[in-house]
Amino acid sequence: MLETYLHDLFWLFMAFGAGAILGTFTGLIPGFHVNNVALIAVSLTPIAIGIGLPLDIIAGMIVSCGMVHTFLNYIPSALVGAPDDNMALALLPGHRMLVTGQAAQGVAYSARGSQMGMIMAIPLLVVARLLFGDNPGLNWFEGSRDILPWLLLSISSFLLLTETTRLPWPSILQKATSWMRIPLPKPIRVSFPIFAYRYEREWDAIDLRLGNSSRKAGIFVALCFFLLSGFYGWAVFELPARSPVGMPSATLLMPSLAGLFGIANLIDIYVTTSEMPKQEPNWELPPMKPLAIPTFLSAVVSSVMAILPGMTAAQATVVVMSMRNIAGRLRDPNFIPADFEYSPSNRDMTPEEMLAERRKLFMEEIGGGPIEHDDSEVITNTSEQENFEETVLTDFEELIEIAENTSESFDENEKTSTQDLEVIAVLSSVNTAVTVMVLGFLYMVGRPRSGAALALNMIYPIDIWGTLEPPSDFVRLVAITIIAGLFSVPVMIKLSKGMLKLHELIPLRTMVISVIVFVSALVWFSTGFIGLGVLVIGTLMGLMPPRIGIRRSHGMGIILVPIMVYTFAQQFDGFGFI
Repeated sequence: MLETYLHDLFWLFMAFGAGAILGTFTGLIPGFHVNNVALIAVSLTPIAIGIGLPLDIIAGMIVSCGMVHTFLNYIPSALVGAPDDNMALALLPGHRMLVTGQAAQGVAYSARGSQMGMIMAIPLLVVARLLFGDNPGLNWFEGSRDILPWLLLSISSFLLLTETTRLPWPSILQKATSWMRIPLPKPIRVSFPIFAYRYEREWDAIDLRLGNSSRKAGIFVALCFFLLSGFYGWAVFELPARSPVGMPSATLLMPSLAGLFGIANLIDIYVTTSEMPKQEPNWELPPMKPLAIPTFLSAVVSSVMAILPGMTAAQATVVVMSMRNIAGRLRDPNFIPADFEYSPSNRDMTPEEMLAERRKLFMEEIGGGPIEHDDSEVITNTSEQENFEETVLTDFEELIEIAENTSESFDENEKTSTQDLEVIAVLSSVNTAVTVMVLGFLYMVGRPRSGAALALNMIYPIDIWGTLEPPSDFVRLVAITIIAGLFSVPVMIKLSKGMLKLHELIPLRTMVISVIVFVSALVWFSTGFIGLGVLVIGTLMGLMPPRIGIRRSHGMGIILVPIMVYTFAQQFDGFGFI
């Protein structure tokens, strides 16, 4: 009995150690994903069995590699600027930490977030088993298959509708719709409280005019980019992928994502940042209590995302942070929402600068066509000239009040930094929690939702979790997951210290160019010249969102749109339409 226990324990640690080493490399090397390691492991499985290695060590190695990867992949994302798709949203907050000398604190928050995501996700496995599993369980998974395309559409719509960027409509549309304001015989007023927030609106006319500062225009542009990314993804999935040197698991998804979220951001870093400031050595992990609620919410959302194809940690983070921003606005009318994907605009302005910018905007409105504001009147240079002065005064009075009520001690940069750290923690939590839940759903419903889970399903006999007691193999893999997570925190901090020392030795722009060359070479070795073409197109598309002002995560339409088209086609075909 003791001998058998020690034998299993030995192979357990062997699997953990091998996976931890591989996960360290995949986490640090841009473009090299755990899926690549998993598929290589599949191809080498016959050789491993031939030399006497049990399947347990291969399965444990894949799980350990995936968990360590989810911790360490923050480093190339935030400290180098070359993320994978799951850490794409860490680009801006992580870069802001770097250029303000707080990169060490960003790493500490990422480590704590990943750690808490793992801790929160493990007990949720039992809840997910009761909800999505069968005998006993509610078997929601079978029911979710019918509503899957609608669920994907709903989440995608939510992500688009939470876009807050205000953009101008084309001038021709502004002029064409300048007359589309129909006065109402009696103003309509709506006012009701929502927690500490009070929703108040008043309409004295049906206003269909399109102006030069419209949130609807921002949503429309985000939708266009989402669909454009989707058609790009459809083309990417249809193109053949072949490595000129015979590398396994060639896929064009890697260069497309590397272009959209990696190379594009590196170019932005090269253009906007010349050197790094001295970094504060603040490596202390933050307390768990302030992060308990957002990380728990992250784990819950991850449970849903893990079962949906095409949904990544990036989408889950947008959902969590959007819910956090909505809740913050309801609790506090003066709440400043977290900006986690595009550069700050007027956030760095003083109240006086805000007044000057608003004065400039009004002066531009005088000489132009009608301007749309969601909660304000539209001013023209003709019919409403009499009311212009009154409107200006009203707006200026509001801004002056803001300026007077703004405390001199209020540090907006500190506020932004706190929000950035929370975004980093939430993203890391989601990234890790999704990895745990994907493993759980493989044993609950027998469906792999990642490349690593697919490889595990191909080489390892999955004993479905069909009773209250989980299978022993699953318990063993969860134990490896916990060990890998605990191991990753000190390793992550140690490697980050080395990366920051490397920043001190190598100029930032030299490092950026080196990473671009490395990623480009990796793309060629894995997918050839077709992959390089996909990389270039993806890069050009990835440069668009920050210049427009919309979220980068809308680029995940590259995966979501093809999946939705496919799932809707299947459903309609079931009704006989196809």
